[in-house]
Amino acid sequence: MAGFIGRTAELALLDQAHKSSRSDLIPIFGRRRVGKSELIVRFMADKPGVYYLGQQSSTVLQVRAFLSEAASALDMPLLAELRMEDWRMALLTVVEQWAAAHPGSKLVLALDEFQWIAEANPDVISALQQCWDQHWRDAGSVTLLLCGSYIGFMEREVLGSKSPLYGRRTAQIFLQPFGYLEAAKFHPRWSLADQAQAYFLVGGLPQYLLYLDDGLSIQQNIERSLLDDFAPLCQEPLFLLREELRQVAPYQVLLAAAADGPHSVPEIAAATGLRERNLHYYIQQLVGLRFIERRYPLNGQPLEGHRRNPKRMRIGVDDPLLRFWFRFVFPNTSLIRSAGPKRAFVERIKPHLPAWFGGGFERLCRQALPLIYASEGISAGFEIGEFWSPQTQVDVVGLRDDGWTDLGECKWGAVRSPRALRAELERKMQAYPNSRGATLGRRYFVRRKPAPIVREKARDWHSLEDLYRLKA
Repeated sequence: MAGFIGRTAELALLDQAHKSSRSDLIPIFGRRRVGKSELIVRFMADKPGVYYLGQQSSTVLQVRAFLSEAASALDMPLLAELRMEDWRMALLTVVEQWAAAHPGSKLVLALDEFQWIAEANPDVISALQQCWDQHWRDAGSVTLLLCGSYIGFMEREVLGSKSPLYGRRTAQIFLQPFGYLEAAKFHPRWSLADQAQAYFLVGGLPQYLLYLDDGLSIQQNIERSLLDDFAPLCQEPLFLLREELRQVAPYQVLLAAAADGPHSVPEIAAATGLRERNLHYYIQQLVGLRFIERRYPLNGQPLEGHRRNPKRMRIGVDDPLLRFWFRFVFPNTSLIRSAGPKRAFVERIKPHLPAWFGGGFERLCRQALPLIYASEGISAGFEIGEFWSPQTQVDVVGLRDDGWTDLGECKWGAVRSPRALRAELERKMQAYPNSRGATLGRRYFVRRKPAPIVREKARDWHSLEDLYRLKA
């Protein structure tokens, strides 16, 4: 636990709820590997409570396991001797016995992987509603945490309007992957460029970041953690798909088609042989899992009048690890296994990696622009994205509601001519559909500022060092 990083706001919310005089019901959800369990364990470290991890087993076995955990965690051994088969009675008994022995003390009940508990016994949700309404809500005795990795299940069965628990939550936490600033804290020995490249590779999921070793180079980490058959991340994308989806094959080919850059649905259909009407279903499933995203060009229309044109939609792989794996590992599996990770990296990955890192840098810059606005004291509302058309491609667009639109150019490689980069952005600005007549601002994002720009102290140029100096 000494190495716990981030989640300051989430821990503060949980601590404030636990210190209040009321009972609290807080759903915590987010995709797998994002750190939900670690957050709960960290929060509970100095508080009386029961943490139970749901399993794919019968209700009877799960109730007994819960009572056993409660007996150990609360130092109340008699709880383990109870022979109960009902979640309602087990939960009420634990809380009542704790309250009798420790009057005025609030107990944390954390039910992790809640979807497995509910799968074995859907009535557990109604049982929790009865416990909450009849016993806990007004007693101020419980902080109830319901945690799940199936986002659709949590949104439907816990938060949804048809759920017995609807309207009873006192707060909720949708845990997101770390941004690039917090992700860098996992590898303090690396340079900023290597920290950024690690973020391009695995994103902000804590478990993935922990698999990377900052005592090795980025190339060594790719070979050892992503290409080696025995490496923890080598088969992770397949495990993710098999955990979440029944039929994996069509999702694999879809992800492989979209991994080398965002494509339209017709383009993906042509590349994969999947029918468009089926493709929309597969896309919906992957969007729900936060594996891919629907992307639209951010044009110059006013924010309040902005409409997303489905004909302009592109599909991109949102998860960095999946983006890398389906771009480089999946199509080269035979070579990786026959020739080994080192040769496969040199022949099939290394020549294309700078351009692939360039795409990751564009995403990082779009993530950084709101932080830049905050550092510049800009309080106007905004939307961040990109723009494409048959005539041009703009890497970063900041559409602000104060009559200003920022257009940005990103260069991960060395910038030899600032004048040429400026001219390139000027050409793109001419092709940008500034239909609302906004003032167009210029932003240049580079890994390292050229010497003339350093001497000029140009405020519209942002280096990697500048981006990592921002505050989240």
